[in-house]
Amino acid sequence: MRGEVEKQGGVMVVRRIRVVYELKAEERHRETVERVHDFHKEKCPVYLSIHEAIDITTKFEMEAP
Repeated sequence: MRGEVEKQGGVMVVRRIRVVYELKAEERHRETVERVHDFHKEKCPVYLSIHEAIDITTKFEMEAP
């Protein structure tokens, strides 16, 4: 995860959060991983709490177990 901050009136403010999920999964599970990734934000309490104030993006990277 990486956060990007900017100064606003001399105060550091979080503007963007970039999340990269690093998954160990076999390639045969890619379709399931993509499907879950597509809807997970709507079920995430942290995302729902702050997404209007902070730009949040997510992606995943798969690696064989």
